[in-house]
Amino acid sequence: MTGPGNPPTMVNGFDNARLDQLPEEQRAAVARRNRVLGPVYRLFYADPVEIVRGAGTYLYDSTGNEYLDAYNNVPCVGHAHPRSADSVARQAATVNTNTRYLQPSVVDYAEDLLSTFPTPLSNIVFTCSGSEANDLALRVVRHVTGNSGIIVTANAYHGVTSAVAAISPSLGADSPLDICVRTIPAPDERAGPGALGDYLRAQIRSATADLARHGVGLAAFIADSVFSSDGVFSRPAGFLPPVIDEVHRAGGLYIADEVQSGFGRIGAGWWGFQRHGIAPDIVTIGKPMGNGLPIAAAVFDPDLLVDFGRKIRYFNTFGGNTVSVAAAQAVLDVIRDEELIENAARVGAQLKAGVEALTSGLDGVAQVRGDGLFIGVELVTGDRPDPDTAAGVVNELRRRRVLISASGPHGNVLKIRPPMAFRSADADRFLTEFEAALTPLR
Repeated sequence: MTGPGNPPTMVNGFDNARLDQLPEEQRAAVARRNRVLGPVYRLFYADPVEIVRGAGTYLYDSTGNEYLDAYNNVPCVGHAHPRSADSVARQAATVNTNTRYLQPSVVDYAEDLLSTFPTPLSNIVFTCSGSEANDLALRVVRHVTGNSGIIVTANAYHGVTSAVAAISPSLGADSPLDICVRTIPAPDERAGPGALGDYLRAQIRSATADLARHGVGLAAFIADSVFSSDGVFSRPAGFLPPVIDEVHRAGGLYIADEVQSGFGRIGAGWWGFQRHGIAPDIVTIGKPMGNGLPIAAAVFDPDLLVDFGRKIRYFNTFGGNTVSVAAAQAVLDVIRDEELIENAARVGAQLKAGVEALTSGLDGVAQVRGDGLFIGVELVTGDRPDPDTAAGVVNELRRRRVLISASGPHGNVLKIRPPMAFRSADADRFLTEFEAALTPLR
């Protein structure tokens, strides 16, 4: 999992200390990459995967080997979807410019996307990435509340700008949190007695009190609606109302980060927060909205933007550019026309039931969690996290040309998060290979 060249925060990373163990051609390709991209970029898997093209739920290397993609959520309607690709090509051949001109397609898309949100979430600001969307959300909540305190979960990840990295504990100890950030535990129903929502309310109250002791008021609580980096926690549905109530009681706002859980991935409505019955103040979404093109957004209760818009000059040069909007519109259309939310519910249930059946009775599996096409499998040895076995399963699946990764603060939760075009036959293939990859646990 870790070693020279791979910090502990890189889950399922290639260890550059193993470079000499790779076949000659692959070794040369990795060395060349390292020379020009440097140490910031890292590769997945003990044996890195070369990718030259994709189609639907499959990726291919230069020799034609086919890999079942059970991990990549950004190409949410599938790799190289023809409707998305065609829309991009047509728009790129026509015009691509910014939102300071009247362009009907931008407004048409904004109205269409906003129709998937509950009222009063009815203003949208386009960005190029989920990191930028979360960065903007932080600016707005601090402006509106006059406070600077932010509460996140213990291993949260919200992006890579300086401000957002400072609220992302999953980046590790060498990426320090802002002094006005407090963490609460992941929403694990095993954490304590009583209802999970009441437990989390108490955690929010404690974190808010600690901020107040240091003279800091609460600006916001921000949460990925499926708590992916914490290890995938989606159940029981309905544990978030006490959290949002407590955040509002303390004078803060609730930001729902839907970069990973949004666009119907959970199989119950368009957005992950909906299954918990809450109405966030702000929602942030990321590059799945354009099937991987650089488009993202923050969606607001318009009251939050009145004073901010009057006093703060905000412009994202190519956030909401015409080509990316064309891609985003194609994504919405494909999700509806191909019934991908229903597919996520149906195939996700098949996938989760299969994983539960294959892991039933295995001492090394603590829990199978998740909903829709977002599943986590927690691996343990006794009562301790087992990241080594998780890495072994991930890499055995890679050898079988099935791609997943791992998550959680210890890297011991298998993360199964395929494109939403994942069909029943894909689930069958995954389960066949997953059964074989579990051999060390039997």
